[in-house]
Amino acid sequence: MIGRRFLPTVAVLLLPVLAACSIGDVRRPPPPRPSASPPPAPTAPAPPRIVGFDEVRQVRVAVPERYDRPYVEFADAAHGYALFAACDGAPPGRGCTALLYGTADGGRSWRPLPHPRPVAADQQLYTVPGAVVLLAEPYGWYTSTDGGVTFAHTTGPEPAVLVAARGRYQVIEGRDVIGEWDGGRLLPLAVQPAVPGLHTVGHDGDLLVAAGVRNGRPYAAVSRNGGWSWLATPVPAIDGEVGVLRVVLAPDGTVWLVGERSDRVGFPALWRLVDTRSWEPARAVGHPAQARSVAPIGVGLLAVTSPDGVGVVAGGRYYHVDWPLTGDHYLTVLADGTIAARGPEDIVLGTGWTANRRWIKVILDRD
Repeated sequence: MIGRRFLPTVAVLLLPVLAACSIGDVRRPPPPRPSASPPPAPTAPAPPRIVGFDEVRQVRVAVPERYDRPYVEFADAAHGYALFAACDGAPPGRGCTALLYGTADGGRSWRPLPHPRPVAADQQLYTVPGAVVLLAEPYGWYTSTDGGVTFAHTTGPEPAVLVAARGRYQVIEGRDVIGEWDGGRLLPLAVQPAVPGLHTVGHDGDLLVAAGVRNGRPYAAVSRNGGWSWLATPVPAIDGEVGVLRVVLAPDGTVWLVGERSDRVGFPALWRLVDTRSWEPARAVGHPAQARSVAPIGVGLLAVTSPDGVGVVAGGRYYHVDWPLTGDHYLTVLADGTIAARGPEDIVLGTGWTANRRWIKVILDRD
């Protein structure tokens, strides 16, 4: 549940386990011991450890080589879609129509699906649990809830499945108030939190967390009764200003505040909710100066990609890890807890729990 507190002893015990399963640079050399023996002769440093993927799922599909790489998106570890939406960098035309593929086995196989509007000025793909949505501008939205067999066409605002996928409670765009999704629209809550510069809201059952920023300072409030009353929860000061404050839930229900810097590249400020009423700063001693993405992955751990590579924040420190990813990957956590790592030219799935992951690279080759 949200706000689960992990005792310091648990965090201390967890680090050796992580070092044994996935983290490469956590282990530190023991302190030198006095010895009467002469020191050993110097040797060449060991080459860096090369870590590969646990599995590469490479499939060739019947797509002409002139098509650009597809945009691939997964809803969970099994279900995903691939959209080939450009040829030689240009939008599809009559000689190069958009092509859609789907997988239900994590990318081991892909089946062609009928694209409802293959010629359009702009093509986009959105995948959520139980649905795939295509945007074909200027014609509108096409939504399928049967795996891409049939599509329903709508125009105007986003389809309901996309709005619903963001959760029962959301910030209503343009109004800076929290609304509750009733299946057809967002209805403003009768009681709103006193949060300046409201940016985001997260929830788990009746527990709601709202957060915002004003003049670089973070603010947050918590409701434990579905938004009928709110308790202001002061966010401890940190070094530097915050530009955007996001509420992020880990797969185990732990609630985090991720404070993106004003330049959107500096390493963010981090806090964890304790006892559903106070925020605890999450230190990350040794962290890089910048971060591309931050993703809570459970048991007090946050995975990070940055220009320096890939790391994990654990027990108040930042550790480099030997995952087969680069700093160019952007990390998100899917509905089933799978890490999706999107790079400029690939997508990698990390299945498992906390830092102990099985890494699967998914590749679609064209004919």
